[in-house]
Amino acid sequence: MIEILEVKTQKDIKEFIDLPFKIYKGDKYWIPPLKNDEKKMFSPDTNPELGYCDTQFWLAKDNDKTVGRIITMINNKYNEKVNKAYSRFFKFECTNEEVGEQLLLFAEKWAKDKGATYIHGPLGFSNLDNQGLLIEGYEYLPSIASTYNKKFYQNVFDKLNYQKENDWVEFILYPEQHIEDRVLKLNETIKKRYNLIVNSFKKSQELKPYIPQVLKVLNEAFADLPYVVPFDDKTGSYYIEKYFPLLNPNLVKIITNAEGEAIAFIVGLPSLSKAMQKANGKLNPCGIYHILRAIKHPKVVDLALTAVLPQLQRQGVAAVLITELQKELIRYGVREVETTGIFEINTQAIQTWKNFKHIQHKRRRCYVKEL
Repeated sequence: MIEILEVKTQKDIKEFIDLPFKIYKGDKYWIPPLKNDEKKMFSPDTNPELGYCDTQFWLAKDNDKTVGRIITMINNKYNEKVNKAYSRFFKFECTNEEVGEQLLLFAEKWAKDKGATYIHGPLGFSNLDNQGLLIEGYEYLPSIASTYNKKFYQNVFDKLNYQKENDWVEFILYPEQHIEDRVLKLNETIKKRYNLIVNSFKKSQELKPYIPQVLKVLNEAFADLPYVVPFDDKTGSYYIEKYFPLLNPNLVKIITNAEGEAIAFIVGLPSLSKAMQKANGKLNPCGIYHILRAIKHPKVVDLALTAVLPQLQRQGVAAVLITELQKELIRYGVREVETTGIFEINTQAIQTWKNFKHIQHKRRRCYVKEL
C-alpha cells in the first residue's frame, strides 16, 4: 500500500534528495543536481522563498521503501498578482504510474484543503527553477537549467485529465564563426542611436556592482511572462549565490545607458551537463575539477538569460547583445549553443533565435487542472 508522508527528519530529506539518483541510475541523459544545493531548499534560513510560499515536502512510501516524492505549495505572491487561487507542485518523481497518480491525487486534495481552485505544475518557487515536464526531446542531453524525466510521467497527467497550460520550447543554435560587416555596422549604429555602452568582463568580481541593476532589469523585462513573481533582495541573492560560481564572466554582457544604468544583459553559461554527470551530485575535488574545467574551456554554451527593458525592446538592443556574445563564442570556438526554455507564447524571443541556423529539439509543459 502506498502512503504519502511528510518530510520531517534529516533522514527524510536525504531520501527526498537521493530518490532521483536511484530512478535515473545509468540514464545517460539525466543531469544530477548538486546535493548541497538541493538541501538548501528545505530551510527558510537558506531558501527565502519559503517565507511567502506555503510549502510542504512529501515522500511516497511502499512498505517503507521510498518510491516517489513531490513538493506542494501555494505561492502567495503569485496568487495575489493574478488574483486566482492556484496551488502548484514541484520536484515530482515516481517509480511507476500508480505512484505518480497517488502523488498527484494527494497534491490535489492538499490544494483543495488550502482553498485552491486550480493546481498547476511542475512549477518551482520561481522561473529560475528547473520546471516543466519534458514531453519532447528525450534523446538530447539537457542543460543544467532544463529538466529531464521518464517518458511515462506524461501518461500520469493524461490519465488524471490534466491539460496543457503553457509550453516551453528549447533550441540548439549553430552560430556562424564569422560576423558579417553589415551586422557589425548595424551594431554600432544602434549603440550610437541610444548612447549604449557594452560592458564586458574578465573576472567574476567585476560583475558584482551590477547585480542590483541586473535584478531590476530582470524584474521589469519578465514582468508579463507566465508564473513570474518579482525578485526582492533576498530571493535575488538566493539565485545569485546558486548560479554565480558557475559563470564564465567573458560570456556575460551588460549594456548600460549614458547615465551608467543597466538596460539589458545576456548571460551565457558554459555547458556543465557532462561535468555535472561526472560530479554525480558531489562537490568533491574530482567534481570541482570537472566543473571548473568546463567553465574555463566551454565547447557548448547554454543561453541562461537575455533581458531588455520593455521600453527598449524591438529597438535592436537584443541584437547588440547577441552580436557581442557571438564575438566571445567565436573566440572560444563554440559551435553549438543551447537555449534554455522559452515560453511558446513569447514569439518575439523565439523569432530572435530563429535567425540562426537551428533546430527546435525540446518541449516542456506546465499542466493545469481545475479542482
